[in-house]
Amino acid sequence: MLTSQKTPDNLIKTLEGGVLYNACSIHQLKNYGECFPGTNVSIRVNPGLGSGGTNRTNTGGPASSFGIWYEQLAEALNIAEDYNLNINRVHTHIGSGSDPEVWKKVAGMSLEIVARCLNEGNCVEVLNLGGGYKVGRMTGDSFTNLQECGDPVVEAFKSFKDRTGKKLKLEIEPGTYLVANAGAVIAEVIDGKSTPGYKFIISDSGMTEVTRPALYGAQHPITVIPFDTIEEAEDYIVTGKCCESGDILTPAPGDSEGLRTRRLAKAQIDDLVVIGGSGAYCAGMSAKNYNSYPEAPEVLIDLNEQAHLIRKRQTLDQIIENEVIVV
Repeated sequence: MLTSQKTPDNLIKTLEGGVLYNACSIHQLKNYGECFPGTNVSIRVNPGLGSGGTNRTNTGGPASSFGIWYEQLAEALNIAEDYNLNINRVHTHIGSGSDPEVWKKVAGMSLEIVARCLNEGNCVEVLNLGGGYKVGRMTGDSFTNLQECGDPVVEAFKSFKDRTGKKLKLEIEPGTYLVANAGAVIAEVIDGKSTPGYKFIISDSGMTEVTRPALYGAQHPITVIPFDTIEEAEDYIVTGKCCESGDILTPAPGDSEGLRTRRLAKAQIDDLVVIGGSGAYCAGMSAKNYNSYPEAPEVLIDLNEQAHLIRKRQTLDQIIENEVIVV
């Protein structure tokens, strides 16, 4: 199912290929109705409340552009009626928060949106409560307690059935929760520098592979693996290789402009730097080709602990192949 801020360039061709569509704005819903009148459609609604680890991982509430604002639901329902659309799925998404009370409240708000759709003659079958679930990447970090968040949601669905007679299917999107800690970036120390305030490890990774720290002060576990046995440890700021002051892998928690040193093994050039928690929102969200650095290769370790190259390192020719030289 396609959930996007951008309407596909060829909506008809995309959906005729078997893709389900989640209309995320009034414009998208009207566009869909013009192309596919008399069909089922899903709508994403901003319920008016969100919850994120930081403001930049909050995808609900008045500061978020995602979805149809809940106060505009009447307009969306009118468009559905104009094009004889049946809203068969409602989607909300609050962000990466883990407060059970917020989940309970948003579930109730989302069910009320479903009720309004049902009252207008739509046959809603599914409520997708989206995500996300906070993942503990660092030692001591907390994970979302799925049972704690899920129990009141289950009760809300049961209560809705008792009240309306409608049994809804619940969909969730747990991808990050499942894979975040299933990946790591293996980099090298390529240089070391110091100022009166800090010692720096310069790695050959950074925002070109792991953008989360630069975006919103996200924390990833980092380990220096020396080639020589060194028992000493020092306090470091770890940076990437880009000519960009924001290319920092050790920001202050939740503050992309702040710095927080890490106690790491004393690093020498060519030592390895392992950046953990990189299985989600890293390769797919990287600052690809910034400063013309090639995309990193990817290796999959299977259940038999065998390594498989699943993406080759990008070449310079591939980076520039779409550039056109005008003579």
